[in-house]
Order: sequence, then C-alpha cells, then structure tokens
Amino acid sequence: MKNNIYIGLILIASIFTSCEKDYLDVVPDNVATIDNAFSNRYNAQKFLVTIYSAIPSPGSVNNPALNAGDEIWYPTALQNRTGVRIAQGFQNATNPYDDKWTGSSVRDLYVGIRNCNIFLNKIEDVLGMDAYEKRVWIAEVNFLKAYFHFYLFKMYGPIVISDEAVEVGDTNLNLKPVRKPVDEVVPYIIDLMDKAIADLPLTLQFESLDLGRITKPIAAAIKARVLMTYASPLFNGNSVYQDFLNAEGEPLFPLTYSAEKWQMAATACKEAIDICHEAGLRLYKKSDYINPFPQSDVTLLTAALRGRVTEPWNPELIWGHTDYTGSIQSESMTKLYAYTIGYVVAARHAPTLRIAETYYSKNGVPINEDVTYDYNNRYNLRQALTTEKYQIEPGQETAVLNFDRETRFYSDLSFDRATWFGNGREDSDDNPWYIRARLGEFASVADISGYSVTGYWPKKLVNIKTVVQDGRTFGVKRYPFPIIRLADLYLYYAEALNEFNGPTSDVYTYIDLVRERAGLDGVVSSWQNFSSNPGKPLVKDGMRSIIQQERMIEMAFEGGRFWDLRRWKLAKNYMNGLIKGWNVLENSATNYYTVKTIFNTSFTERDYLWPIPESEIINTPSIIQNPGW
Repeated sequence: MKNNIYIGLILIASIFTSCEKDYLDVVPDNVATIDNAFSNRYNAQKFLVTIYSAIPSPGSVNNPALNAGDEIWYPTALQNRTGVRIAQGFQNATNPYDDKWTGSSVRDLYVGIRNCNIFLNKIEDVLGMDAYEKRVWIAEVNFLKAYFHFYLFKMYGPIVISDEAVEVGDTNLNLKPVRKPVDEVVPYIIDLMDKAIADLPLTLQFESLDLGRITKPIAAAIKARVLMTYASPLFNGNSVYQDFLNAEGEPLFPLTYSAEKWQMAATACKEAIDICHEAGLRLYKKSDYINPFPQSDVTLLTAALRGRVTEPWNPELIWGHTDYTGSIQSESMTKLYAYTIGYVVAARHAPTLRIAETYYSKNGVPINEDVTYDYNNRYNLRQALTTEKYQIEPGQETAVLNFDRETRFYSDLSFDRATWFGNGREDSDDNPWYIRARLGEFASVADISGYSVTGYWPKKLVNIKTVVQDGRTFGVKRYPFPIIRLADLYLYYAEALNEFNGPTSDVYTYIDLVRERAGLDGVVSSWQNFSSNPGKPLVKDGMRSIIQQERMIEMAFEGGRFWDLRRWKLAKNYMNGLIKGWNVLENSATNYYTVKTIFNTSFTERDYLWPIPESEIINTPSIIQNPGW
C-alpha cells in the first residue's frame, strides 16, 4: 500500500500541471481570496494541498532528528548545520535553531493549523462535491491539524491549542494566547485523530490519482505514537517541571505518574496494528527482495533489510514523505571507486562509533553481553576470511568490532573494507564493491567536507539501485522517507505492554517479529544461550533495556532515536558526552583503527524542550518560556 506524501501527484497528476509556487502559494491574504479558494471543488483541493505542504520533511539533511544527537557527525566544514549546532550545545532562545513556533510561510506549523481551521470552516460551502468526499477531506484535515499540534507538542511540550478559524485581516486577535497543560493538549490531539480515523478510508481507491492522501492506518499509527509519547517519562510524572505554570497559574506538566497512560498507549498500538494488518500492511522480508540473479542467503537478507526503508512503497511503510531523497542518499553513500571528478557523492553523513557498537552480535545480544564475543579486543585488527566475503573483503584487515555482527549491522552500515552490494553490481554477489577508506584511498578524505569523519556510512539510507554512473553523475532511485512503519509500531506495542504489565507473552511476540525478520532468534532464547545476563528478558527493567536497544537498532538513522531518547528522558545519558570514530586521517590499518574523540557534545535539562523565540515572549507576554531558556 502506497501511503506516501506525494504532494506533486495529489495535485499535479489529478488536477493540473504547474510549478510548485503556483499550487502552494494559495494562502489567502484577504477575504475575497479566501472566498475564491472555496468557490468550487478545484480551488478547495488546491487549498487542501497547501495544508499538506506544511508536513515537516523527515528525510531532509536539515531535520535535527537526523543529526542533532549522538547518531551522526560531520566534518568541521559542515558544523554550521542546524542539527550539529544543536548537538554542540548552541541552541538559544534569541534565534532558535529549527524554530517551529513562529513563521509566516505555508510550511510553518501554526500557519498550517490556521489553514486547517479555515478549511474546516469553509468546506461545507463548496459546491459540486458529494457528502462522502467532503467527509473524507474533513477527516484528512482533522488529522493534519492534530499532527501539526503533535509535532509542536513533542518539541515544546505544553503548547497553545489553535482551534479557531481566524478571519483574514483580523490583526487584533491573538492567535497563540496561552499554553495549555499537557493533560489538556494530548486529549485534544487524540480527539481530533479519533474523528479523522472514523471517516478515513482503509486504503486508497485510486492510487494513481490519490497517492499520498491520509488513510486510516496512518492516522491510527500516529495516534499510537502520540500516546506513547504521552505515557513516557518526559511527560508522565516528571517532577522537574513541578514549578512550570502557564500565565493562568495552571501546572503545565502532570506531576503524578499514571500507569493507565501506558495502557491507553498499548490499546492504541494494538488497534493500529489491527488496522494496518486489515489494510494489507506487513513486514518487508527477504522473500520480498526480487533479484533475477542467484544470490547467497546472506546477500538476500542484507539487501532485503536495506529495502525495509529504501524500497519505494514497500508493504511495511505506513506513512512516508516523498520529498526528494537524493541529498540524504548522496550524504550517506560512500565513494566506491576513484571517480573521474571528485565530488559525485558527498559521503559525509557519518554514524558514530557508539552507533556501530549498539548493533547486536551475530547471536542477537549486545556485544558487551555476548559471552562468545571478543569485546575487550574489539578495536584490534582481524583479517577477513573467505567465508566472510559477503560482508568484508577477504584477506583484508578491519577492526574486530566489524566482524560477527547481526545482519542489520551490514545492511545499515558501511565501513573500510566492507562490501557494498548494488550500484550496478546486482547480477552477482561474488563481485561486489569493496570500500577502501584509509587516507589516500578512493573513499577517504576528498576535500574538507566530502568524507566520513568517523569511518562509517549509513548504507541503510541508500537505495540499492542508486548508482554513480561513470564516476560523473549520481543516478538517484527515489523512495519515500519513512515517518512511521510497521516495525516501529510493533516495538511501540511491546514497549507499552512491558511498561504496563511487565514482559508478557505478547511483549516477546512483537519484538520477536522484528528480530525474526532480521534473521535473529527470539529474545528469551538469545539471552539464555549467549548473554552474560540470561535472566534480563524475564524482568520489566531488563526487558525495557532490551526494547530500547532494539528500537535504537531497528529505527537507526530514521530520526527515531532523537525523539525516543527525549521521551525516555535518557538524552542526557547519550547526548552529553564524547562523539567518537576511527582515526580516518591515517593510512595504515593500525593507525586508522585507533579510536579518536571528535567532539564533546552538550545536553542539559533545558534541552529536552525547544526554546520559544524571545521575540514571541516579548510580543505575547502570556506565552511563558520553557524552563532554563
């Protein structure tokens, strides 16, 4: 099922051909224009597409969720990027990075909410539409209105609920007067989503015309994400905010922990899973990867695991955003040979050493727990065997850390002396590309910005059919960047059940579905057979740790870690410390595989919530700033 935000198709293919500015620039600036926007179905749909355009793009290199934590780092020349500045501790209230609170563009969230309110107020007046179509459009906009509120909520915490269709030209009405408590904001969002779910279609009837429209599975899955966020420690009994009041003197955070919030989240997750299954959604598996040439089982599984993100419109994708992914693919792809011109791919979106160490051993347990894994010598060198040729170049040396890892490690990461399947070599896995990344080799430093500062690249984000052609051009195979997929939902459900009832059988069932797809045994058997702590999955705290690590592996490089560490209130443990990688400016294996500290990041208590711009606080005194800013 192809539930992807393909705004161009929604409008250009089904209504008219035009440039982006024509169909996005329909925000009314006077009453006559707004009346015209709803004068007929054609114009009303133009307005609907304008609302869709406000959805933040998750695959943009400017999305802080991709690079403002401990997951990705860049060369010094790129450290003026929004995400890096946040990770370095330079967020500020004067001119906040990635401000979503203010703005006047149609892509800004409160403008998007305002346009939702206008749409909902005017749509019933449109002539030439049947009742069913109006009902579905209203459901779409109710969902988008809820989603924009949720996006603001996960950034700022207590927000202003904007629920009025403000008349155009009314400059006296304050659009954002008072921040509402968390326990008022979330029920408001859920109420809107429930209204939307009731009237949204299960699937799209005419995908060629309507590809990208919100459906019931999308709304149900995001509702589950909202309630997971609400139940998590940042928003559930967080005493840090006990003195945080709004202008009316109301406490903005619930100070008492509520286990029932986890029960609500679990119920929503299961409802969403059932809806997704009914719509035909399922995990993308090895059998889904189609290649007419014979390949080893190792290559087939590795390729399929890449496809869970980069295979366009695959059956696992619940909601994806189809902004151009060429930039993130260029930044994530390594140089595979000596290009005839140097800057074909950027090759600088670099996973940190911590992320490489997060992935499990081949036995499906953390490498520091695996009793068979040589953890203490993981930074030493080892030579690859012929039997390891589908993962690492035989006869070549790389770190012990890069051997004997689970398949997701090899599907998601590339590194010096690793194989790279694809880029035009899909006919045989006996002739893959091999990466050479030491100083002076083709994948090493090309210029001050075009290299991996850690020695790793997130292969997970590069489609197998994306190619560098003749060392001159970058041929991009586009894919919708995931906002939420079914594996995400399965792991949410396991987490919510564990938090409410401890490790019941359903907790194991849903985490094990994700692990089985990755070629791993179930949690209980893996820990019993290979972990130094075999009883870990049998208790709530131990299972919580397992689920969190599973999420950080399965959702790596998709933006999930950034928000998960915040809602778990663990960001200070991970994002307030050393960024490490290999010593990539060396040419001998011994020197290259020396751990190097690249930066010491900063994260304080105030960073859990975004700062509201000072200008907004000055202009609207009833808006209270977030603590610490």
